[in-house]
Amino acid sequence: MPELSAPARVVVVGDALIDVLRDSAASREFAGGAALNVAVGLAVLGVPTTLIAMVGDDDDGAVLRAFLDQHGVELIATPGPLGSSRAVSDRTDGEPRYFFNDAAKARRIDFGVAERTALEAAKLVVVSCFPFDDTAQTEAFAACVTDPERRLVIDPNPRAGMLHDGPRFVRNFQALAARSLLVKVGDEDADLLYDSTLDELRERLVDAGAHTVLATAGRLGASVSFANNELISAPIAELDGPVIDTMGAGDATLAASVCTIVNDGVPQDSDAWQALLADAMLTAAATCRHEGALLRRP
Repeated sequence: MPELSAPARVVVVGDALIDVLRDSAASREFAGGAALNVAVGLAVLGVPTTLIAMVGDDDDGAVLRAFLDQHGVELIATPGPLGSSRAVSDRTDGEPRYFFNDAAKARRIDFGVAERTALEAAKLVVVSCFPFDDTAQTEAFAACVTDPERRLVIDPNPRAGMLHDGPRFVRNFQALAARSLLVKVGDEDADLLYDSTLDELRERLVDAGAHTVLATAGRLGASVSFANNELISAPIAELDGPVIDTMGAGDATLAASVCTIVNDGVPQDSDAWQALLADAMLTAAATCRHEGALLRRP
């Protein structure tokens, strides 16, 4: 019998951490981080996935490893000399306030033989919440990704509490985004990195050379700019039940979009992009109806 080829694998690079949610009633902990959320989301959608991230040799690291193993995500871990990263979202006074531990602020990823091998073999490489303000790390990562125009998907996903140099982050992110297959940005990215609107950021990235920009605007839905700056948009999907937690909406949108590209190829016309957006908005809406960032389908 002919030997069956292995399914195409996606490699996700970025953060893995413990999300701590505090409000006036309780404190709850979840395995999280934008890159981890995308990797697990892809696995939930049936896409074989590897996560490259810093994970400490501590109790939190054991939780992260067990969660990834539960969902079938392969982990290639850089040791965390300060332990595993933690992010606290304090909602006791209404608007969330975010705090990060020292491990999160000093996060780094090593790109050794195992990492380079995985990146070279990946069908798609997705990078999310990466320390683009560290030029050495950015250059080490970029050197591992051949043909970025065909394989690289970027979501900058900056966090104010982990951002050391905003202008440097912008320069390094934007240079790589100009060579990528797809770049995803959100309204919070536009505000934090560029002090601009999402529409202005999308136009800036296109002008800088980005071929396709997926822009997410929370409750206002999402849009895609592609092929000579053609723009299409889709509203957030309406589903039964209240919105419980919007934390994982952007990561669910990205995972669903990457899943479509893996299974069906890069959309080539407006109808295909419209279908991708509609499915991504449905996935995001379903995810928001549960606490935590684990991707959900209706």
